[in-house]
Amino acid sequence: MSSLLLSPLAAWANLPVVASFSIMADITREVGGERVSVVSLVGADQDAHVFQPKPADVKKLAEAKVFVVNGLGFEGWINRLNKSANFKGVTVTAANGLKPLAVAEDEHGHDEHGHDHGRADPHAWHNPQHVLRYVDNIAAGLSRADAAGASYYRERAAAYKARLQELDSWAGKQFAAVPAARRKVLTSHDAFAYLGQRYAIRFMAPQGVSTDAEASAKSVAQLIRQVKKEQVKAVFIENMSDRRLIDQLAKEAGVKVGGKLYSDALSSQPGARSYLEMFRSNVTALSQSM
Repeated sequence: MSSLLLSPLAAWANLPVVASFSIMADITREVGGERVSVVSLVGADQDAHVFQPKPADVKKLAEAKVFVVNGLGFEGWINRLNKSANFKGVTVTAANGLKPLAVAEDEHGHDEHGHDHGRADPHAWHNPQHVLRYVDNIAAGLSRADAAGASYYRERAAAYKARLQELDSWAGKQFAAVPAARRKVLTSHDAFAYLGQRYAIRFMAPQGVSTDAEASAKSVAQLIRQVKKEQVKAVFIENMSDRRLIDQLAKEAGVKVGGKLYSDALSSQPGARSYLEMFRSNVTALSQSM
């Protein structure tokens, strides 16, 4: 059959893999190397929280052998997509086996920002120690789909995990130089709790763990008072978020937006095109600002 008649994924010589969003795609490429061809449903600088699969995305997944997702409720659209694509390949839930952080709740037992994402915070990749588990799960999933490449995936996973350990050690040293009282940060949405837990940083945000609903006027007003009272100096927008809310909050609190963080997506520009680059960029920006 002529290659012109084959769809893009069917024509791939390597194992066809679909990843849910850009960070998952990059980690999968690091593990899979030359044996895999990876496409990301949600691209760089795009918001996976509000993603709506298109017919082309359904086709991509239907033709793939492996589907790599974060899990923990991050991809709220995944069940609809799986059903539409009738996907029968290997699904890898990268965060499987991790103990997630709980989403902060108000005194009524509800997510204080009104989002329905269960009680698990899905942004576990902001702790490099958790990404070690991601790597193991991805390597195992690729090996199930491509048994002949199992040793290759294990070797690449081990090498990448060594780089993650180095990154974690470096980050710890950067934050150790910042006095504990100054480790307070304001961001667009509540995506950095795992980073905060790992390195003893307090993150505040007007939106909850998702960007798919507006922050309430009450929560914004409370946050403005908190930022003023605690004299928070580190204020950041995120590469995939609408910056108008954080600009408004910063203006009313009398602080300046200091830069950009990468939360749920890699960048299309140099400096944060991979997970390792993204994490290093975030740590550098945070430590310098604080």
